[in-house]
Amino acid sequence: MAAFVIGALVAGGLVFWTTRPSSIEQMASQIRAESALRDKTQIKTLTELARTTRDRLVPVVEGLSRAMPVDGTAGPAVVTTADVENWRKAATAAADGFADPPSGETATNVARSTLASAARQLATTVDTYAAARDLTGPARTTALDLAARQRADALFTWSVGGTALDAVNVDAGYGHQHVFLPTTPGDGALTPDTEPEGNHES
Repeated sequence: MAAFVIGALVAGGLVFWTTRPSSIEQMASQIRAESALRDKTQIKTLTELARTTRDRLVPVVEGLSRAMPVDGTAGPAVVTTADVENWRKAATAAADGFADPPSGETATNVARSTLASAARQLATTVDTYAAARDLTGPARTTALDLAARQRADALFTWSVGGTALDAVNVDAGYGHQHVFLPTTPGDGALTPDTEPEGNHES
């Protein structure tokens, strides 16, 4: 009986020593856990930034939509120089909000970079529209068409970033977070899904 007990203890010890995680594996697991926790924090911060940025950009998008319909022709809305300058300031502040981004997990980095790119594209759209206002004839029409296409690209890019942000929030356990800019038919942008905010179903 004693020999059996000793044998069992020896065998158990051998199994433990041969199957226990190595120090490298334990360190890797710890790094993964710390990275996941850091990423969850970054996702929450990024979502808050995206909402703030969206709120800054909505007046810009709506103003450009009134002044420059999807087909690129000059709209009926009266746009003043002050309006354009306000759009420029808002778009620049939105783009600046993404300066010096932290390094995170790939999916979070993609969402952040895409939203940042969209904000910069909208700032460029405002600059192009402002330049078009100083032109006349065919040159003005060409510049307005370019600005309209830039705006459409910016809205599409933001919708891709918003979709990516929604996905990382679901994966992180925060549930659906729909941070999208207003679009109109013809913009070609992606739209949020129908899941309610905070729902954890993917």
